[in-house]
Amino acid sequence: MERLLYKLLDSRIFRAFKVKTTPRWIILLLDMLIVLVSFIATVVADMYSQHAVLPSQTILLNAFIVFIVYFAVSYVSKSYTCVIRLSVIEDLYRIFMVIVFSTLLLIGLNVVRLVILDTAFMKFWDILVIGALSFSMMMIERLCIKYIYMRMNSATEGRKRVVVLGTSFTSVMLANALKGEIGGKYLPVGLLSLKANQESSEINGFKVYQFDPTRMSAQFADDNIEGLIFDAKSKNLMNSGFADFFIKNDISLLSMNRVAEFEQDSDKDNDKNISTYIKEVQIEDLLGRDPIVLNNSLVSDHIKGACVLITGACGSIGSEIVRQVANYGASKIVLFDQAETPMHDLWLELKRNQPNAHVELYMGDVRNRNRVEEAFKSFRPKYVFHAAAYKHVPMMEINPTEAILANVMGTRNVADIALKYNVYKFVMISTDKAVNPTNVMGCTKRLAEIYCQSLFYNAKKEGKKTQFITTRFGNVLGSNGSVIPLFRKQIASGGPVTVTHKEIIRYFMTIPEACSLVLEAGCMGSGGEIYIFDMGEPVKIYDLARRMISLAGLKPDIDIKIEEIGLRPGEKLYEELLNDKEKTTATVNRKIMIAKVKTYNYKDVCANIDRIIARAAAGDVHGMIYAMKEFVPEYKSQHSAFEAIDREIEAEGNPAAPTASQPNAE
Repeated sequence: MERLLYKLLDSRIFRAFKVKTTPRWIILLLDMLIVLVSFIATVVADMYSQHAVLPSQTILLNAFIVFIVYFAVSYVSKSYTCVIRLSVIEDLYRIFMVIVFSTLLLIGLNVVRLVILDTAFMKFWDILVIGALSFSMMMIERLCIKYIYMRMNSATEGRKRVVVLGTSFTSVMLANALKGEIGGKYLPVGLLSLKANQESSEINGFKVYQFDPTRMSAQFADDNIEGLIFDAKSKNLMNSGFADFFIKNDISLLSMNRVAEFEQDSDKDNDKNISTYIKEVQIEDLLGRDPIVLNNSLVSDHIKGACVLITGACGSIGSEIVRQVANYGASKIVLFDQAETPMHDLWLELKRNQPNAHVELYMGDVRNRNRVEEAFKSFRPKYVFHAAAYKHVPMMEINPTEAILANVMGTRNVADIALKYNVYKFVMISTDKAVNPTNVMGCTKRLAEIYCQSLFYNAKKEGKKTQFITTRFGNVLGSNGSVIPLFRKQIASGGPVTVTHKEIIRYFMTIPEACSLVLEAGCMGSGGEIYIFDMGEPVKIYDLARRMISLAGLKPDIDIKIEEIGLRPGEKLYEELLNDKEKTTATVNRKIMIAKVKTYNYKDVCANIDRIIARAAAGDVHGMIYAMKEFVPEYKSQHSAFEAIDREIEAEGNPAAPTASQPNAE
């Protein structure tokens, strides 16, 4: 008989009707049929024992009452919505409650009828029997469905053998769910216990592995285990360094962020496999730092209903600022950028995802002062987020004059015109490379910081209200040209993965975090501040490369080579958010701080920047770099041809520093 059933389940006809989840209306229909069968069986048994036949009208009326009561209670309690192949205790509880409430309701109706008409429509014993029979048969029904699904899903070929982290009820449910999937990608073969003395060697048919770093790798290898699945609750544990053990032993990590199948009220997810919500862990998930929490109400109060202009709107940072500003309900968002195709792509994205956003597309270059002024004159923005800049260090070492014209002259153009048109807040996006700069790009950003800050204090003395604010942060994960996308491309192409130095370290943050910082800084600042934030521990780029290779399921230096190619022109071994003389003050957000930096005389700043820009425009690279190093004496080139100019200045004994005051307390 069992072989016949197996053949039936494996037949082409049966497989053609396979579904991932039994439709709910079928479960409800089967439940109601069970109730009717229980009613008929009870009535027939009662008539047989009493040797009496009830009128057909009475039987039909009683059947109708029982059906309506059970249907109503089942529908209200949604007992038929459990995913049967996953549910055990939950399903049992729901069915039990349906039986109890239906039985009590029928008894209540019987009592009312007995009081009013002095006759009951059914015997009280029969009502209890119907409930008992229905409960038993509904459980048998669900066990049969569960068994059918298990038989349909008995094939394990092509499925990745995995272990589920934890031995809790949720972990067991997740393992059961994955095992019972039709066409699933993962085959759970065990549970990984973190308890020191786990008593059970098996739970619900799953082998329990005790976490032991000395034996774990061999155990997993013996059982051909390829991956570990953990849920969102274990993310902090993974971030703490626990994940490194598995990465080093070539065990892929899989993250479960949502268990849709356990959400019993979600109709739309009822036909999806659990595997749909499991993803391979990315390096961004394991950087071990707390996210920046944005003060949503503060930002909303400022941005909602305001006209916002974003320069460099199509870049990695600029485009995310656009998205977040759109979410906060800005009355108008002006996209200022010179990149035609990226602007068109961003516009299409906004039309699709933010159809109610009022977006203005404005092609322009921040180096073109007249074009910048046309934008301000046309739209009169209240907030300006200045993200337009050249950012790649080696590229700017090769093209230093363009770095000055875009990053310094461009910033001065936008800042001056923002002041002229009474913009409320101007927020400039800077970088940690501006601190003790060792390259042209970093120095240009420091010059831009100095100009915006000195412009604010000078304008404030003249009674003007525009607030100039700077945000300074480290590397952004996933931004155009950043190290992680580069490593992903190199791994995908078979390597090698190139690092400039084994000891080089960097701070990292996500694009949404960076833009959240920009928005909150722009809203909390009153002018003149340079905001930095707690970015957690820096990451060694060499270790990052090894982890990314391992997360890709490959072995570092075996499957993918890692090559050390030497520091690039202007590159530091480590970045700083502050220089040695700078201190910080706290803000209402414990992750965001204000750097106390020295301030400069505005006229002196203008004179020096005019000189630097004039030499850049004339193509006088030597004179331009010399002037930059004179004005920003902490700018010391590293791994660059411009180190010769440092030696030249030292030989002349002329480390001339600009006129500066102590850190401004305003």
